[in-house]
Amino acid sequence: MMAAAPERLLVLACGALAREVLAVARANRWEHVDVHCLPAKLHVTPDRIPAAVDEALAQRIGRYDRAFIAYADCGTAGALDRVIERHGAERLPGAHCYAAYAGLHEWEAMHDEEPGTYYLTDFLVRHFHSLVVRPLGLDRHPELREDYFGNYRRVLYLSQAADPAMMDAARACADRIGLPFAHRATGYGLLGRSLAAFAETRRVA
Repeated sequence: MMAAAPERLLVLACGALAREVLAVARANRWEHVDVHCLPAKLHVTPDRIPAAVDEALAQRIGRYDRAFIAYADCGTAGALDRVIERHGAERLPGAHCYAAYAGLHEWEAMHDEEPGTYYLTDFLVRHFHSLVVRPLGLDRHPELREDYFGNYRRVLYLSQAADPAMMDAARACADRIGLPFAHRATGYGLLGRSLAAFAETRRVA
């Protein structure tokens, strides 16, 4: 009896998670999984995420048996879920990528511990100047720091990689916006586990 052909799977990922999603796929040698990453700048324009995901799925989903969307709700207020349901796909659990890294209950506990937390991930540390400093004008008008960050009480860096240089860069980000620094190592967390559950569990007809 011949074994069933493997499913062809699509992972449509937020560009802010691209490095980590691709690393998980490579580490697990998922030859039946194709990863396509949307522009990382969508991370800061959540109102544009549902349409971008809808268009990307419409172009590709017919070529795959199943699709996984490597986004959480990400500030779309349920609009992304409506797109995903229409295409029969699935996504990361939770409200934000921070929860996907830390774990849902762990992130809720961190948020309850200090609601005034500004979160960083490896991606945000790498691109802090282009995504935060320059768009907010802090490079030209540092006095605006209080207007943007005056209600925050700390920076919490959720690190994916154990990298001393990244730790130093994250501390520099906190210093740039004048907030105390805290750190928790999450690794890939729920992101890695969710991708594995999707890629390694065959759908039962």
